[in-house]
Amino acid sequence: MKHYPTGTQTDIDTLCINIIRTLSIDAIQKAKSGHPGAPMGMAPAAYTLWKNHLRHNPENPEWCDRDRFILSAGHASMLLYSLFYLFGYNVSLDDIKAFRQWKSITPGHPEYRITPGVETTTGPLGQGIANAVGMAMAERHIGSLFNRPGNQIVDHYTYVMCGDGDLMEGLSYEASSLAGHLGLGKLICLYDDNSISIEGNTDITFTEDVSTRFKACNWQVIPVADGNDVDAIDEAISTAKQETTKPSMIILRTQIAYGSPNKQGSADAHGAPLGEDEVTLTKECLGCPGDQLFCVPETVLSYCREIAKTGKELEARWQALFNGYQKEFPELANSFLDIQDRGLAEDWDANMPVFSSDDGEIATRKASGAVINAIADKIPGLIGGSADLGPSNKTHIDSSPDFQKDTPTGRNLRFGVREHAMGAILNGMVLHHGLRPYAGTFLVFADYMRPAIRLAALMKQPVIYIFTHDSISVGEDGPTHQPVEQMASLRAIPNLTVIRPADANETAAAWRSAIMSDDSPVALILSRQKLPIIDRSRYAPADQLENGAYVLADTDNTPDLILIGTGSEVHICLEAREELAKQNIAARVVSMPSWELFDRMPNDYQEKVLPPNVRCRIAVEAGVPMGWERYIGIDGKMIGMRRFGASAPGKVMLEKFGFTAENIVQTALGLLKKA
Repeated sequence: MKHYPTGTQTDIDTLCINIIRTLSIDAIQKAKSGHPGAPMGMAPAAYTLWKNHLRHNPENPEWCDRDRFILSAGHASMLLYSLFYLFGYNVSLDDIKAFRQWKSITPGHPEYRITPGVETTTGPLGQGIANAVGMAMAERHIGSLFNRPGNQIVDHYTYVMCGDGDLMEGLSYEASSLAGHLGLGKLICLYDDNSISIEGNTDITFTEDVSTRFKACNWQVIPVADGNDVDAIDEAISTAKQETTKPSMIILRTQIAYGSPNKQGSADAHGAPLGEDEVTLTKECLGCPGDQLFCVPETVLSYCREIAKTGKELEARWQALFNGYQKEFPELANSFLDIQDRGLAEDWDANMPVFSSDDGEIATRKASGAVINAIADKIPGLIGGSADLGPSNKTHIDSSPDFQKDTPTGRNLRFGVREHAMGAILNGMVLHHGLRPYAGTFLVFADYMRPAIRLAALMKQPVIYIFTHDSISVGEDGPTHQPVEQMASLRAIPNLTVIRPADANETAAAWRSAIMSDDSPVALILSRQKLPIIDRSRYAPADQLENGAYVLADTDNTPDLILIGTGSEVHICLEAREELAKQNIAARVVSMPSWELFDRMPNDYQEKVLPPNVRCRIAVEAGVPMGWERYIGIDGKMIGMRRFGASAPGKVMLEKFGFTAENIVQTALGLLKKA
């Protein structure tokens, strides 16, 4: 029995769909690893979308008004690579043959920056759905700012393809709930409902009514009973595009590994090659030569490439529209181009606040809020919010309304208590281009969004995280809300810049560094409690924060020891220095707000701040000691947290756990005695 898609498609459509399937199974078989089932089951839906609906130009994958296509079920990556090759992206047949190999542009899961056309790095399930929500939010916001009657220069859809595993992840529900609340009508999800996961049929864990769930979240739900019926799929996508007030969920009833005589509908086809014999049988069932590897008839290639030419025409039409827009609205056009390039005005930081010791004590979270409001008018792409902690995180832009269904120009994002979705949505917003998103929560809840932070770092995207309530000084809320290991955990993520400023002026400098970062996400670690503003007439200027660490207070000669602090603990180090001076001990105080920035500095600068010949060093930070040995050496000491906190007032906590000038002095005396 031959396995063909149903409906009224032409023979060439049938052949194109089956070639997507056979390319996928050949590449996976050659690699001896991969996931053949999903590409085989979803080939008709993907092909129908790309042929009839997706607005894209393979010759320019970065065209700003293209439709976005995200494969959230990233394990089905060969489906995407097959589409890229057939439709003329810069992915060759040799690249397909190199699937999952060293330095290949066709890795096991789609990776942003690696493969032309990949919109986001997916793999951890659910991330792609939330990324798509972020992209749809960006489209809505940017369009509301720049579109004018007759000049819809921002007008595109976001399509995301997901599977059962994506919808099992709580992340997808968090993001989908927010998408429904916001009425993101240009967000369309195609759900590969094949009822199979790695362990078997999904009825062992996943028996909920997905349709009812999404209807309850204010989504339009469109069922397609046969995932091979290209006419029904085409009609479903058209129906989804007509709904402007709700996102749409197209539920496609598919069969995993469709066309495989012995693996169709089986969990065996989810995450392992079919096997050479089964590949041959499958090709024969699909009407393709069983003995030919990577067979792509010229008729298929020329047909798909011809379809792709319409994308070049669409972009040309858009460019003509934008040219007219530039003439009619020159200032808007220039601003649009600037935000697309993440451009900054020369005077973007002209209103950056400078804090004086006369201002009294200021929590760094409050200083951060002041900076946001000082720079917001100069950076139109700056947009952000909090996971229901805005008043505590100080993330609100006072001059702007909220971003809501009826006020899409608003720059204040309300994520609700959805930290994981918040992180992944930020990734989608920044990947869309045109926005500089930020978001806040308590530092201890960074754990809830860590997978999204990791992906931002992997993709080198300049997302800004505002993590407040940064230590045991949180106090009475107790150890559940007191971050101890979170800073070490964040510092362990490659390409994430972590900055913990010591006072309000270092906070302003930290924001300057974050805004200037173009290829690294930045985590700002901020205090709940008020901190003194360091008198810069006595101590080094705060703008040295850009170096990661700097000599804040020095001695006339070579210091006897070095005290290294971050955040609120810098002030305790300064107090200890004064006490040590009374005992004729010369201590240098180094403020080290960012390991990552310091590690990027030249070696001679690092040795100037931390001279190798000064081996007596003490680091002071209200977190676990992990990692500090690289800066204090084997002879140094770390005053940190080696257990969880407790419930008590913040000042009591600091005293009980040794974060006092007295303890630093005693530690220093003991260290010097051994030296």
